[in-house]
Amino acid sequence: MIDWPNVTASGRQELGLKPEELQKSKCVLGFIPVIYYSILLCVGVPVNILTAVALSRLASRTKKALYYYLLAVTGSDILSQLFIIFVGFLLETAVFHRDVPALLLHSVSAAEFAANHASIWSTVPLTVDRYVALCHPLLHRQISYPARARKIIAVVLMLSLASGVPFFWWSDMWRNSHPPTALDTVLIWTHVTIIYFLPCSIFLVLNSLIIQTLRVRQRQQRCQEECGPKSAPPRRLGKTTAMLLAITSVFSVLWAPRTIVVIYHLYVSSVHRDWRVHLAYDLSNMLAMLNTAVNFFLYCFVSKPFRGAVRDVVLLRGGPLYPRRALPQQQAPTNASISSLYSGNKQRSQRDSTPLSPRRARKPS
Repeated sequence: MIDWPNVTASGRQELGLKPEELQKSKCVLGFIPVIYYSILLCVGVPVNILTAVALSRLASRTKKALYYYLLAVTGSDILSQLFIIFVGFLLETAVFHRDVPALLLHSVSAAEFAANHASIWSTVPLTVDRYVALCHPLLHRQISYPARARKIIAVVLMLSLASGVPFFWWSDMWRNSHPPTALDTVLIWTHVTIIYFLPCSIFLVLNSLIIQTLRVRQRQQRCQEECGPKSAPPRRLGKTTAMLLAITSVFSVLWAPRTIVVIYHLYVSSVHRDWRVHLAYDLSNMLAMLNTAVNFFLYCFVSKPFRGAVRDVVLLRGGPLYPRRALPQQQAPTNASISSLYSGNKQRSQRDSTPLSPRRARKPS
């Protein structure tokens, strides 16, 4: 990222390179990446923590699996910001100039990839949940509940942690001057498949099915309105579905340049030898990391309950978001019975205290 030869002393001895061979591609951006990542970290971590607190309140109040999935995405984004942006880009590159022990460097690399995979793959259960909710609503009522959502999230996080272990042997594109080896080829293709091609394929298929289902329902509704009696209005694209489409679309756009540059580095020209590839890799990393800080603004733009929860957190207010709708359908039977008993007593007390209407007053006793 910065204009210095980012090779450790041990790395020079291991590679056996001459001084003229150690000259690497220069980063034309200078200190711009350091400033960018510092701003992104100072903005992203606080807004993600605020998002996590607001989603925790919504999850505890509504008991909806949706908010647990969004909470998992937010937690993974925080881990990505800490491991990738703070430790990887700022500490290793800007502060220590990558002059750190090789074991620590590879360990941090494995942690970065694990956090990266968790951040991306936490969105997949959310997409599947929305697909089942819209295309198979009866099945969704049976299988979508908080306990199952927490189990799914735990499995995704454990698999993400395990998937980061092979990247302990990831070859630093800025540091190594030799051409990519067979191991580098396997790791690079595994990386781009895990972080982009496979999740984007899932997003594309499920989102297409969601949109197609909604269009079919709208056509059926219009046909019923034209041929039969007037019925309920057609089901439009809900805000939750719009938020899902926005999250997956932003991810696909922001991560596409990095995927292209990594494959270009593998087959055409390496980051080490071409300053233009170095520049493209820097810019693509900056775009990809922007994805860890934009979800908060998407949630605020789309979701009114989320905006209300954020307002309560900022103003240090507790209590329900909507007092008149405080009783969700997923409450325990005991709470429901107590609530119904209370409402019944209240209705009887109001009926007793209300004066009789003229018609009831003329009725003989």
